[in-house]
Amino acid sequence: MSQVFDRRTTVQSLAALAGMLASAAYSGLALAYSKPAFDARSVQDAAKALSLSTLAESKDVTLTVPDVAENGAAVGVSFGANLPGVRQLLLLVDKNPTALVARFVLTDAVDAQFSTRLKMAETSQVYAVAVLADGRALFARKEVKVTLGGCGA
Repeated sequence: MSQVFDRRTTVQSLAALAGMLASAAYSGLALAYSKPAFDARSVQDAAKALSLSTLAESKDVTLTVPDVAENGAAVGVSFGANLPGVRQLLLLVDKNPTALVARFVLTDAVDAQFSTRLKMAETSQVYAVAVLADGRALFARKEVKVTLGGCGA
């Protein structure tokens, strides 16, 4: 009977440990989300909500988007940074209903290169922003002409 008790105690302890680890991981993800930043209507408001004081253009931040997007509902984009110490990568679209499209919180173990699709309401500047461990925010931008809108169209 003591063997059953030992197994039961072990299983209960492992379940409790798994619950604690899951809640710790979830709280870390919750801290990465910033409702004011995702609700921002302009690039400047999103930068302010994320406490980015100054943005500087940099060749070390990469952004690949088409010159013309035939359909704003699905615009392919690749972006990243060729720098050490990238802590966040942001993707912003100037004339969208909400400017901040994506926010990736990174560690040194993650390669700072991403590809995704985004929606664009109209012809606009697209920004890729890399936030470094020292607090600097560097960006690349490119104008994308949208011939058929995607946000709300």
